[in-house]
Amino acid sequence: LPMAFRDANARRHIGLQQLSALASTGRTFLGPMKSHKFIVDESTKQSTLICSAVRLMESLDLTSAVGQLLNETIQAQNKEFKTGMSTLLFLVGAWSNAVVECLQQNVPVPAIVSVMSEGLNSCCERVQCLQIPIHNIKKELCSSRVRPKAFEGKTGQAGCDGLTNPWDLLCFQREISATEEVIPINSCSHQGDDCNFNKLLVSPLAGFGSVASVVKAVGDKSSSVLSGSGVTASSCITQKLTHSRHFSTLGKSRFTSQPGNFQGHLSGPSADVCGCCGLGHLAVALSHGNQTNVKLLQSIAAYQQERAECSGSSQVNISGIVTCCVLGLPESYSCVSPGFVTFVSPEQATVIKHFADKPLRVLLMDGDLTEEYRHLGFNRPTNVRTILEHPSPQGGRAGDVWVSRMSDILMSFEVNLVLVKGNVCKNFMERCIASRILVIGSVARDVLCAFGAATGAQAVTYLSQLNASSIGNGAWAELWKTSDGRAVDLGELLPARISAGGIPLLTAVLTTALPSKAQLLEDQFWTLLYRLHHALKDGKVFPGGGAVELLCLGHIQALTVQPGRPGHDRVVRELPSPWLAEYKSIVLQALASGWKRYLSVLLCNTGKASSELEAGASVDHHLQKAAACDSPSAYILEEFRRGGVLRSGSEPLPDQVTDLRVCDNVAAKTEAWRRALDLVLLVLQTDAEIITGPKRNQILNSPVSSEFMFL
Repeated sequence: LPMAFRDANARRHIGLQQLSALASTGRTFLGPMKSHKFIVDESTKQSTLICSAVRLMESLDLTSAVGQLLNETIQAQNKEFKTGMSTLLFLVGAWSNAVVECLQQNVPVPAIVSVMSEGLNSCCERVQCLQIPIHNIKKELCSSRVRPKAFEGKTGQAGCDGLTNPWDLLCFQREISATEEVIPINSCSHQGDDCNFNKLLVSPLAGFGSVASVVKAVGDKSSSVLSGSGVTASSCITQKLTHSRHFSTLGKSRFTSQPGNFQGHLSGPSADVCGCCGLGHLAVALSHGNQTNVKLLQSIAAYQQERAECSGSSQVNISGIVTCCVLGLPESYSCVSPGFVTFVSPEQATVIKHFADKPLRVLLMDGDLTEEYRHLGFNRPTNVRTILEHPSPQGGRAGDVWVSRMSDILMSFEVNLVLVKGNVCKNFMERCIASRILVIGSVARDVLCAFGAATGAQAVTYLSQLNASSIGNGAWAELWKTSDGRAVDLGELLPARISAGGIPLLTAVLTTALPSKAQLLEDQFWTLLYRLHHALKDGKVFPGGGAVELLCLGHIQALTVQPGRPGHDRVVRELPSPWLAEYKSIVLQALASGWKRYLSVLLCNTGKASSELEAGASVDHHLQKAAACDSPSAYILEEFRRGGVLRSGSEPLPDQVTDLRVCDNVAAKTEAWRRALDLVLLVLQTDAEIITGPKRNQILNSPVSSEFMFL
């Protein structure tokens, strides 16, 4: 087998340079004010909008070994946490550059690996003092706020009332949507738990309409009136695009919503979500300014918390949530519906209309509904060739016979609804439609489990296994409608809602007028949902906005001037003392440079600095202030409580709100750090790239042909 060999070149390590180049493509994903990227498929000329490191890696042609390692690392982070990938990607690039600088200063690779590893371990231990228990998150975000004078007096405790109070609204978003309407409680024609819970829930469409309904135009120096609270606040709104048909999620839709009585949405009067489930402040802090998803999560948390009251559970049940993206509607129509929302054909929609309000008998299929399907582990007899499994005495096609037999089975048990995990035979689907039986394919296992729990149905693998005990009762189906009762007709497909009384399943219906933005909205929703899930699982969160990284930077800089060693690792202790002392400062400074670049880019991306040079000076200023205090961690926490850590000297004024105070997951963040450094050090310790089975002429004609040696 032919092979080509390329030396990694220790002084300008090729692998580290490749890591740095790949990581630089995700620089604008850092922080809450992310920049979007269009990915265009050259073959189909179709484009999609991305705003995450995961989608970026999926879109890149990662043919190199380093690129594949980077992709695997990011995918592992995404699979476990669904958050922290942008931080991971950026630190991979920053620390790759830092390690190359160490190599150029002739620092031995063992010293880089040992000191950097121990430096990061020391940082992870140091930042534990910044962890905020989730039961204290409301206190941390409210108790020490510097409130505008306009909020004193009548409003009293407005700062601690929950998601729907004006102080939270101003703290967690820079601009308030104008004239949003409150959707009243919906009346349900079906009797079930999903109707009863409507009385407790906050409409995602209503949002904060009961709090903020009138806001002066951008740039208006006069005061703004917050109706419903009698509160007046000075306007400090920065100019921002609010009238884009596609990207404006805060502004009023050009479609006028007329509240009506209809079913299928979680809605109700505005309420303090913190009071019923204690997740309101936490969800807002973890949303990083994404108001639309906060409203959706608000309804989900209230619904699930009410169901879990008896068990005392405070966890978010991820398995009880699915998403459905509906194109052609403004984003303000996004909502949460009990049950399962999916797309059906116009023919299936006719069957659903025939059902009207009738209760349905439901069947669950744990596999494909095709003649050829066999369950996993099925072994056909050896040395036997199957010509025809079901011969037809009448001479018809075998497929028609199977379709007829299966249809007869369904009709004999009076089944109206079939939910199938896998694919469905096209001919069988047509026969079922003619018989007014609704068959839905490609249904997730969690959805099947939810319907099984609500209706008593038991999943079967083959229709031949069907018996009376397998059939569930109490399901219903209807065409999904918007919050104002409008039916949605997308031409080839129509959204439908299938539900049952007491079903522990919710569908987050994400709407957008821009098809290329659909995947982005879905990713953002799941990211916030998993952030909340992991925060509850960890029982604590980190203050965001660069607070943790600032403490890491100060800690590493303090270690560089200390005579002691950065940790207690056995490898570090066994290194020769003069040798370690000589390189320790260089390596720790390189590690610190990664943190500093992270903070600088974060400031630039959020618009708080016009250049990395200005941002670096701001970071140094805050480091000096923290170092001057007896406890840098106490200084950082106090700055976080006051509205943000990395603020310039001129902001905020006592009566201004200019910072988004966010929180981050503890385990996800620290694991992203470790994975980033582990990848960089892994690539650092490779000394060669061996390519097997190359085309000799292709390599010889490449620009890097001089770097290869054929073996």
